[in-house]
Amino acid sequence: MQPAPAHLAEYDRSEDLPLLRAIRQIERRGPAPGIAAFFDPASSTVSYLVSDPDTRRAAIIDSVLDYDVASITTATASADGIARHAEAAGLEIDWHLETHIHADHLTAADHLKHRLGGRIGAGSGVVPVQRDFAAIFGLEGASAPRETDFDRLFADGEEFAIGNLPALVLHVPGHTPADVAYLIGDRLFVGDTLFMPDYGTARADFPRGDARQLYRSIRRLLSLPGATRLHLCHDYKAPGRDDYRWECTIAEQRAANIHVRDGMSEDDFVTLRETRDTTLALPALFYPSIQVNIRGGKLPEREPDGRRFLKLPLNAAGARRSWREP
Repeated sequence: MQPAPAHLAEYDRSEDLPLLRAIRQIERRGPAPGIAAFFDPASSTVSYLVSDPDTRRAAIIDSVLDYDVASITTATASADGIARHAEAAGLEIDWHLETHIHADHLTAADHLKHRLGGRIGAGSGVVPVQRDFAAIFGLEGASAPRETDFDRLFADGEEFAIGNLPALVLHVPGHTPADVAYLIGDRLFVGDTLFMPDYGTARADFPRGDARQLYRSIRRLLSLPGATRLHLCHDYKAPGRDDYRWECTIAEQRAANIHVRDGMSEDDFVTLRETRDTTLALPALFYPSIQVNIRGGKLPEREPDGRRFLKLPLNAAGARRSWREP
């Protein structure tokens, strides 16, 4: 095996074959992916349409199904905007990729799969998340989530392609056990693991979340070449910044991330992250989004009269910490 590049000195990657393959993929500088970003202001979520300019094959990452809390209704305006863009550009959708089981918005993966074709993919860590939340919500029988709700669950280091674009999956647990980052060509789509440097990092207090594991996952990503461009799943406009941003570089994160920049020790990060997490409320769409997202975007099964129902676990919100080991 070739020795690890000098920029890996902080982290022993001699055994981390997926990361070394990712570095080689970045350094090959193959064809650049086409990237269109779609921002949903209601959830501050950024979805991406990533395409191979040569073959016109494409993937949609972290799509949004609109949900109105007051009326308890869904809509497809945001997702259909992505679909129209793809159709106008003559793109064929191969994948609907989820970086994790989102707790702040509903995925439109199932809706877009039916409209555009393609397969739904996520990390293999989805399985314990499905199991945990099936117990929390009492989902049984036809309403229970299954591995087959996703067409493919990727292992760490698994490779696939979007047309001629190479794609590689890196598991980055900590925010949840299901989190992955997708390296497509030389661009890295990191989900919620990292925000813009002036906003910091993901929370780690969801079931089986772990701040220490999150730190290690982030440092793994930050050992990629400094010029690597990151595409983020959210932006909330840090204090003092008036515009939304969702793209930066590894070097910018290492230099300036307020939670995990170079020089921040693991213990200091864990203290900071766990202290901050105690002050955070649950996301407004936590209960509906989890129930839909653990099934790849499928809505609850219809009752005999045609209606669908979501469940609310009474008095569970105050027991958030105990959810890690239901």
